[in-house]
Order: sequence, then C-alpha cells, then structure tokens
Amino acid sequence: MIRALTGFSTRHPWKVIALWVVLGVALSALAPLLIARVTQHQTGDFLPRSYDSAAALHIAQEQFGANPDATIVTVLVARADGKSLGAADKQRIEAEAAKLAQRRVVMPREKDVPQFLVPDRSQTPKVAPAMTAPDRSFELLSVQLTGNPSDAGVQGVYRTFRDDARDRFAEVGMRTGFTGGLADTVDTTDAHETAAKVGSALIMGLIVLLNVLVFRSVLAALLPLLAVALVGGVALGAVAGAALLTGRKLDAGTPGLINVVLLGIGIDYLLFLLFRFREHLRDRPDQPAREAAEQVSGRVGTAITSAALTIVAAFATLGLATFGQFRSLGPAIAVAVLVMLLGSLTLLPALLAAAGRKMFWPSRALRHKPGEGRAARFGALVTRRPLTMLMASVALLAALAAGLAGIRMDYGRGDSGERTPAAATAAEISRTLPAGVSDPTSVYVTTTDGGTLTTAGLDGLSRALSQVDGVGKVARTVLNEDQQAARIDVYPTADPQSQEARDLASGPIRAAVARHTPAAMTAHVGGTAAIFADVATAVDHDLKIVFPVAAALIGLILVLLLRSLLAPMVLMLSVGLGFAATLGAATLLFQHVLGEPGVNFTLPLVLFLFVVALGTDYNILIADRIREEMRQPGPARAAVARAVRHTTPAIATAGLVLAGSFATLATTPGSEQVAFAMTLGIMLSALVLSLVLVPALAALLGRSLWWPVRPRPGTGGVPEHRATATAPETDRVATY
Repeated sequence: MIRALTGFSTRHPWKVIALWVVLGVALSALAPLLIARVTQHQTGDFLPRSYDSAAALHIAQEQFGANPDATIVTVLVARADGKSLGAADKQRIEAEAAKLAQRRVVMPREKDVPQFLVPDRSQTPKVAPAMTAPDRSFELLSVQLTGNPSDAGVQGVYRTFRDDARDRFAEVGMRTGFTGGLADTVDTTDAHETAAKVGSALIMGLIVLLNVLVFRSVLAALLPLLAVALVGGVALGAVAGAALLTGRKLDAGTPGLINVVLLGIGIDYLLFLLFRFREHLRDRPDQPAREAAEQVSGRVGTAITSAALTIVAAFATLGLATFGQFRSLGPAIAVAVLVMLLGSLTLLPALLAAAGRKMFWPSRALRHKPGEGRAARFGALVTRRPLTMLMASVALLAALAAGLAGIRMDYGRGDSGERTPAAATAAEISRTLPAGVSDPTSVYVTTTDGGTLTTAGLDGLSRALSQVDGVGKVARTVLNEDQQAARIDVYPTADPQSQEARDLASGPIRAAVARHTPAAMTAHVGGTAAIFADVATAVDHDLKIVFPVAAALIGLILVLLLRSLLAPMVLMLSVGLGFAATLGAATLLFQHVLGEPGVNFTLPLVLFLFVVALGTDYNILIADRIREEMRQPGPARAAVARAVRHTTPAIATAGLVLAGSFATLATTPGSEQVAFAMTLGIMLSALVLSLVLVPALAALLGRSLWWPVRPRPGTGGVPEHRATATAPETDRVATY
C-alpha cells in the first residue's frame, strides 16, 4: 500500500502536485468558514451534563434563554472630572446606553480578502444597566456580543463598539473603561501584535536558514514550507469537515495548535526524505532521479507511516476522556496527522521526482561524499564513554524533573501581570464592588414536582448564601417566565479566575445550596468559577486514564515495529524521563520563578502526548539505524557510533525545526507555557534522548538490546535460530 502510493506519485508527479494544489487552495479558502461553524468558546459546554456546573449552564440556556455563544463585556462609565454621579448623569448614561443598544455594529473587513470567505460578525449588541458603585463613582453597563472571543471578526466588532461608545460618552463628559474576557483578549492581542508578527517572521526565517545551511540549496529550504502549508490547508479543511459531519465542537485554540503541529511534523517528514534522497543520489550518481525518488520514498515511507501512526494512536486515547475539550482535540489532531501522512506519501515524493537533482541546486554536495565531521566525532564520544554520557544525561533530566515538586494546575486564564486597560478597569471596579461583580457565580433552582417558584420561597437560600465567607453580595432572585426556574447571582470577593473563587464555588457555596434548598426543588451552582472547579475534577479523572492507556498503546506499537521487548522498554523509559524533565522545567520557571498560579491545566496531557509521541519518532529513527548497523560485522559499539554519525544531522535538524515551529506559539497571548514546554520537550527528545541517552544505553547493552530476537553480525538481522537465511534488501528496516 505504501509503496503503491509512493510509486504512483513518483511516476506521475505533476498530476499529484496539481491535485494537491487544487485541494490546498480550495480548502484553505473555505477553512475559515468551516472552522467558524465548529468552534465554541464556552468551557462549560465541554463538560458532561453530570457535572453540577454543566447542569446549571443547561438550565440557563433552556429556562432563561442564555445564548451559549454570548460573550459579556462590562463597561465602566464615570464622570471625566472624577466627581460622583448625580441623577442627571445617570439619565445621560442610560440615554447613551439606549442609543448604543439600537446601533448595529458593522464588522471591519480587510480589503484584500473576498467577503464570501469571511463570516460576517456584524450585530446589534444588547446593552443594559448593571449596577452603580456604592459611592456613586461609576455605573456599570452589561454589553452582550455574540461570537467566539478568539474570532478576528468578533474582535473587530468589539473594537468598533468600544471606540464608538468611548466617543459617545466623551461627548457628554464621561470616561469609559471596558473589561471582561473579550476585552482582555483584544487588549492583550493588540499589545502583542507587533511582537507576534516579528516573532513569527524570525521563526520562519530560522527554519529556512537551517535548511539552507544543511542542504546549501534555496529550493530545498523553501519547498518544505510551501509543501507543508499546502497540505496543512487541506488538513484543516478535513478537520472542520469531519467535525461538521460528526457534530463535534472544537475548542477555539485547536485550529492554531493543528497548524503548529502540522508545520513541525510535516517539515520533519520532508527532511527525512531529503536527507535519504541526497544520500541515495550520492551513492548512485548515474541512477535516474525519478527511480531514486521512488526507491527512497518507498523505503522511508514505511518509517514515516510508523511515526505518524504513533502520534495518531497517542491522540486517539483522548477519546476516553470525559472532558469534551480533550475528547474533541484527539480526533482533530489524528485527522490532521493522517492528512499530513497522506501528503508525505504522495505530494512530497512527487516533488522529489519532479525536481530531481535540481532539488539541491546550486549545492555541489551530490558530487562527493562528505568526510567524517562533528557527527562522527560525537558518535565516537558517546560510544567511547557510554556510562559517563548516560549518567550526565540522566542527571540533567533528573535535575529538571525536580521542578515537579509542589506542582499546581491553573484552571483559569491566570494573571500575566500585564496592566492592560481591561485589567486596570477590573481593578477599579474591585475597589468598590466585589471582584466577582462582572462574572458572578449563579445558583439555578428548579422545581421537581411541577409547582411554581416564588422569590419569598427562596429567601432562606439567599440569606444562607449571603452569610458564606467570601461572598460580597447576593443579588435579588430572578424568576423565569413560567416561574419554573430561578436564578440567584452571587458576587464573590475573589477574582472569578482565581483558585480562591473556584474553592469557594465548589466548597462553601455548594454546601450552603445543598443544606438550604427547599423541599421539592433542586439547585445547581454555575458560573466561571464553578465550571473550572468541575473542569479540575474532570481533568484529574482523565489524566489517570489517558496516561497509562497512551503509554501502553505506544509501547505496543514499538514492540510490533522493533520486534523486541527490551528496546521498547528502553525507548519508553527515555521518553518518560523527557516528559518529567520538561514538565518539571515548566513548573520551575512559571510557577516557582515567575510566580504564576500554576501550570495550565491542559499542559500535562498535551505535553505527554506530544513529547512521548514525537519524541518516540526520533527514538525510532536512531533505534532503526542502530539495528541496521549492528547487522554489519564488527563490535556493537562501532555500530552505534556509525548510527549516531549517520542520523545526527537528520535528527538535530528535524528537532530544531520542530522546536522552532512550537516556539511560534509564544507569540500567541496565553500560550507562553505551552510554547516553552513543547519547545524544550522536543529539544530534549532530539538532542539528549535520541542522540545521547539511547545510543549510550545501546553501547552498554550491545546486541542484547534487541532481546529476545538479537541480530547476528553478517546475517542481515535475521534471528539467531535462522542465521542461515539472509533477508532481502526490500525487507530491511527503513532508515533515514
């Protein structure tokens, strides 16, 4: 199957390239429309209904008409001269608010983008008075916009509304401030816009520069980026299409993560092909380029397929998760990687066949074989002192892993410490009102016997909630139209994004609700703090299931691929050390040094899957080459040295490129932890685990590494009890 795909692609390269170009252009253009239809931003929607906050969210939507796509912005309005608001001031504020509520906000559009390709987010916001500060220093307005806060169109609508409201209130002598999730996202994005563009350009330049330095060719440097971008567009369209067909919803951050993953692994796979293609052309200078491309693609395609399926299998385990954000991420990444695998077996071989030896122009590297260089000296060092190299690498990983002491999970957006305008407005509000006034914890009450509710019947529950330590204020009870449900908003004194607020919602508030809810009624606690408290429970449950299942599945794949029991154990232990070291380093930096509340709650799981799956790719590469070299006559350590010499350029370059692609996440506000951890994890996997730890262990264990089926020198890797047989060339393990 693999050789059939690569063979057809190298025999008909231009047809394959044309097909991918058409698909890439079409799906890349449609992807924004499709993605907009399958993403959601409400974290509570990813929780099963069995969780208390998810049940509360359902009541809010069903009984009170809450819009699941709504995002709330709180507007602070105060006198520009700093004086207290009077009756006339409040009338002017209400009048301007009424005008804003009737004004349709048109989404700004980019002139060079066709209108039909960008969803129109134009809308008329809902504006209503919220409350007045006790000292009458300001009044708050609640503004409801519809759409995902990470959507560029929604952000554009907010900017237009914000600027219009600011100008209107300024005309009547008022100043304004804006806060809330959308406001904070836009302020942070605007503050990092230049840095994001410069950072992305630098990373892309680094990737191109690395390829130029390695291959001494402009075409070989630029082609990986162009090819991967083309396949990535198709993959994103396929993910969105699959989500539409299955009815799954994706987290808003999933498309960006997919782009980064595909950029990294796609360039890795193409680099593996390019290195082997160049080596093949050097050994066979008279062979036709298309024939060489077919042979190389068929051989390397097997290993690429194994590497890609390892990633797919790892992420498939997320289907066991209860938290919907994880459960949707797994299939999305799996589909994207499968599309990239298809591109690696068709488009990339077609490009090699079409370009031939011109792929490496103007380099003259094909005319001579390179002599022994740094890679050979490094391989000799590792095998000459394997125990020292092993102990040094383990000591480094253990030192980093020590940072895991006292690790905490951060289930909120966290506090970056930046004084954005939204943060400044929130701080001004909290000086006179409870911090949770812009994002309350809400208690929803429904009847169980079909009777009607009254506000008087819930007075006891309201009083009990007001007496809970940490509650600053309790709003009046609101009934729905048929009086079958009620809502009581509770305003904590703690920041709704803080651990204190989550502990308050999941502990004392829920306890008070359980004790004081009247008979024939049921109550659920919702809101941001309650949702993230339940997310913490769901994530803890999922980690206990996904971690061992993913590890077992990857281990099984390694056993089947390497046909050994000891080698897979060595590789899994090495990537386990790499995972612990990476997570420990992230904890040490962000939690202990920078003083953040903890590490992002998604980091351990995503890091485990990526570092283990992608790190295993590099380990497979070095292990395959070690086994191939051990088939040759001579000492096992000499075989390991040759393997390190031949694979170091490919692994080091691929690792640096993949790490660079993950580093681009640092330009996305809120993704700094993921960017740091993924970059470090890939660097450790490529440069420490694959090039030092695994070869050092192989040098110490020798051919026993492949127990119970050890290859004998000069037998082509055939088991000892069949040493008289010789494996044909086509059956040799694919190497790079």
